[in-house]
Amino acid sequence: MEIILVWILNAVALLIVAYILPGINVSSFGSALIAALVLGLLNTLVKPVLILLTLPITIVTLGLFLLVLNALVFWFAGSILKGFQVSGFWWALLGAFVYSVVSGLFSRLIYR
Repeated sequence: MEIILVWILNAVALLIVAYILPGINVSSFGSALIAALVLGLLNTLVKPVLILLTLPITIVTLGLFLLVLNALVFWFAGSILKGFQVSGFWWALLGAFVYSVVSGLFSRLIYR
């Protein structure tokens, strides 16, 4: 039951990001649910491989390259889904940051 609540709150966080940032568009709540699911799967399955492959550049940049990886995953999700659009890399970077903050705040409400 808790995982469904986290999924719904992540979809709401994605809608908040789309409301705040004009370069990110979510067409409906259903699209936000699908996008939150895809983002979760990408962050669980693909992102660890990317972190491992880019470990040298992450060390050289003192971890700042992880922000770029977050943006690339966010941008990739926007490019493969119809109801979730990201206009470019900079919007993906800002959107991934805002999404992380908002979903982190929601998670803090749940796990308090």
